[in-house]
Amino acid sequence: MNCRRCSAALDRPGDYCLRCSTANCDAVVVVFGPERATLTMLDGEAADADGTFAEDSTESDPERAILGETAVTTIADDGERTAQTQLRNYAGRVADEIRRKRPETVYAAGERDPLRETRAQLHYEFYRVPDEDPVETVLARHGEPSLEVVEAAPAEKLGGAHSTLIGGRKGWQAIRSVAAHPHVKKLIPGPIDAGGSGSRTGLRAKVTRADEHGNVRLLLRDGSSVQENRVVTTAGDRETGELVRDDLNEALADDEFA
Repeated sequence: MNCRRCSAALDRPGDYCLRCSTANCDAVVVVFGPERATLTMLDGEAADADGTFAEDSTESDPERAILGETAVTTIADDGERTAQTQLRNYAGRVADEIRRKRPETVYAAGERDPLRETRAQLHYEFYRVPDEDPVETVLARHGEPSLEVVEAAPAEKLGGAHSTLIGGRKGWQAIRSVAAHPHVKKLIPGPIDAGGSGSRTGLRAKVTRADEHGNVRLLLRDGSSVQENRVVTTAGDRETGELVRDDLNEALADDEFA
């Protein structure tokens, strides 16, 4: 594949061109397996069959948005590394491959542990997509207007008249997992209902279905106490709000609240 601007040969599909400082892909889809991750590079501009970009291309053909694939595999355990060290090394190699592309957004599916570790090592917008047909899912969204990103810190997004959260420290951690999402504008804690049925599973958290404005609610349950917290998102309709909801529930699952 060649750079879209200066036509310099790129070592791998979608690489950022260091010669002319040009990004050649805007999204990377990563599918994590236990020992192998497959990265698919996508771009909104149509590329020719030889990997060069047409100067006056105006068509939006999802099939032509795929620039290529790269695979990253784990290094066999030699018996001296711990499982956590091997996981960090695996995720680090995936993260390095993504940095070569300098994409706007990263989408991921598959094994939870390497996905979570890779996300922790990167500073890109990072979203989970369904494990079934992840590339096709992203292609279907490709070209849709991007949602507004809220740069505020999680603490700055909290509001409302109620400041008490159930679950103590764990409750605040769940709130932070949701408030840290870039498409969450505000999180408003609600009153606590102590009349629910008891539970011995500890604090659990779940984000409910989006309303017609794309907003959702975060339900916290701890023992017999239940708290419903309003979450205002940057989504403008139910369909887009459902995408944000799925991502929030994945984040809660990653942090072991779901």
